[in-house]
Amino acid sequence: MQVADLVGKALTKGEVPIVVLSAVSGVTNALIEAAKLAERRQLDKALSQSLVVLDKHEELIAELFADERLRTKIIKELDPYFTQINILLQGIAYLGELSKRSLDAISGFGELLSSTVFVHYLKEQGQKSEWLDARKFMVTDENFGGATPIWSEIATRAKAIFDPLLKDQIIPVTQGYVGATVSGISTTLGRGGSDFTASIIGVVLDASEIQIWTDVDGMMTADPRLVADASVLTEVSFQEASELAYFGAKILHPLTIKPAVEKKIPVRILNTMHPESIGTLITDSPKIDSSYPHVRSIASKKGLTAIFIHSPKMLMTHGFLAKVFDIFARLETPIDLIATSEVSISLTTDKVEALDKIVKALEERGDEVKVMNDVAIVSVVGQHFRMQSGIAAKIFGALENINLLMISSGASDVNVNFVLSNEDADKAVKQLHERLFSKVATPAH
Repeated sequence: MQVADLVGKALTKGEVPIVVLSAVSGVTNALIEAAKLAERRQLDKALSQSLVVLDKHEELIAELFADERLRTKIIKELDPYFTQINILLQGIAYLGELSKRSLDAISGFGELLSSTVFVHYLKEQGQKSEWLDARKFMVTDENFGGATPIWSEIATRAKAIFDPLLKDQIIPVTQGYVGATVSGISTTLGRGGSDFTASIIGVVLDASEIQIWTDVDGMMTADPRLVADASVLTEVSFQEASELAYFGAKILHPLTIKPAVEKKIPVRILNTMHPESIGTLITDSPKIDSSYPHVRSIASKKGLTAIFIHSPKMLMTHGFLAKVFDIFARLETPIDLIATSEVSISLTTDKVEALDKIVKALEERGDEVKVMNDVAIVSVVGQHFRMQSGIAAKIFGALENINLLMISSGASDVNVNFVLSNEDADKAVKQLHERLFSKVATPAH
């Protein structure tokens, strides 16, 4: 209902919004759990999970629509989706195998379901709207589980589909997260990919603004679940937002900002439950709050793996780093942070599928390799760190009782990053916030 109200307010301003929806809360996780149960050949339990998802949508429909005939009509429209879900679950259970392709096919149904319900609600409210299947225009490669958009295809198809509707003042309602290959096989953009979808659509259609409506008031000085007095940042730069998203601020999919940066389209983060909140504007030239002009926010990212590589062969040689990076590139493993000394390299990654092969390849070269799991990155993000004397002293002073496994700074002028154990991450965030913000921050709404 809140989303429909937001659509109505946009229309009163003479704007025709494009609505990109996520799944109903908890549905994607339920579908993934059903798929995993099927893989273990627990088909009855998997089908029960499917029923849980159906019940959740029936309850939503009952809450939104008073007309019983309309409720029955909408539920019948959802039936083919559940038929497909159950057929997929049966196939997975029969094979005892859950491929990334199959998981994408199942996990993407949540958005199809929620958007189908929502477009009926808009029409019931008297709004001209049309449901669009994102798989018809969100064309991706075949990297199931985290597909890469094919921009040229998306631009051509999206303009052909959206432009006539917008011209006729019809509200398009579509799905985030899901896509399809050129041949029509369902894919997903990765968890949290709905805001990435919105950013892509905004870019290819030259939107004036991309709005991400979520359950918090905007980007904050820290995670408010950890820091009670965290405050909202009213404006941040594209670079700051990108760093925060990548290093653990879960409010944004890490790739959301990239396309908007290239077109310089402002991104605004707003709270669905508190639409009156000013939110956070992500822009090319933000106005900086004078209360904390340099240090802007602290983010953390847990569940990473650190790899420590030591090799005397590095001493006074060239090309060593290139050879190490080539191993990671060949095995399609991204690197988050890196720090180097004369004969050592330390780095982190959140993708460990090929970790054994990486270690083997390094050791075959004669390198000594140590792997440490369950580590976290804590990132202090701000402005012009290289020009600010005393910032480092404050940061390290706040962490004097915490064992730092790795420090990465200098590559960017907007952040300082630390690697530490998972169990120390929350304490580090709290202590950093208290030291850097407590005297100037105001409580969040």
